[in-house]
Amino acid sequence: MSSSVVVIGSFNVDHVWRCESLPAPGATIAGRYSTGPGGKGFNQAVAARRAGAPTTFLCALGNDAGGAMARGLAEQDGFALTAEASSEPTGTGGIYVDSRGRNTIVIGPGANAALSLDFVEQQRALLAGAKVVLAQLESPVETIEAALAIAREAGATTVLNVAPADAPSSIGLLKLADVLTPNETEFAALLGRHVGERVDANDVAALDGASLHALCRKLVGNGTVVVTLGSVGVFVSHAEENLRGDTQPYYRVGAEQVQVLDTTGAGDAFNGALVASIAQDPEAAFARHVRFANQFAGRSTEKEGAAAAMPHFTPGDAENK
Repeated sequence: MSSSVVVIGSFNVDHVWRCESLPAPGATIAGRYSTGPGGKGFNQAVAARRAGAPTTFLCALGNDAGGAMARGLAEQDGFALTAEASSEPTGTGGIYVDSRGRNTIVIGPGANAALSLDFVEQQRALLAGAKVVLAQLESPVETIEAALAIAREAGATTVLNVAPADAPSSIGLLKLADVLTPNETEFAALLGRHVGERVDANDVAALDGASLHALCRKLVGNGTVVVTLGSVGVFVSHAEENLRGDTQPYYRVGAEQVQVLDTTGAGDAFNGALVASIAQDPEAAFARHVRFANQFAGRSTEKEGAAAAMPHFTPGDAENK
């Protein structure tokens, strides 16, 4: 299957407890339980497909019910899934969501941690044929680096969602991404690790545009940085010599006004929709892609769940609103 978007990353079986408040250390509280598909990679692949882009998802799965779930849901949503077989169990996630839609998450990597360099090399033609390749850091960093290098060499647009915040990364990895998409926590972690700048994640959204742009430029000299800021919106920073069709090097896009029920997977919704929009109209101004991704992510928070909450909403739908 030829795909305009290739997502490489994780699949998890999510176990979710919805509670009035997030559990404190040592506490035992009551909650409502549900289970379903998740993992940043899978969530983003679902989002990209539901946003209208032909999509392939590359991952590693165990020979278990979780692996069967991933394959069945991919077929149901209409995107290709190519998986490396692993002796490890399929990945899992434990998620607590409070009455305000906030969440805490614990991941059991399982097969996701076994995604190999050999597997990526076997997918060279697929990666090289994509318009956009999207990755995250719930898989081995050397595997993700190899995938982005193959895609970059072939001329695909590379997007790296540098999540989760505590995942290892290197300047070499960041330089392989045309677009970086951290949230404020991940952005602060990257600055501390690679630039030596100590910025509190809670202060990122309040920084003035020029200061935030300068920090982005210190982090990656030539790439675009999109910092997602939750209910505050998004900040975009371009290299001066590559504005990606925009008229200014940095700007903010406000959040969509929605009735938030559950923010689990909102960042994944944004990333999947962003690459889907880029793949479908690569000549459009970057701000247009960001606005669409913002709309898509906002809609995803109006339903419970991660992958299951991704809306069927394309750039054409957005234009016809």
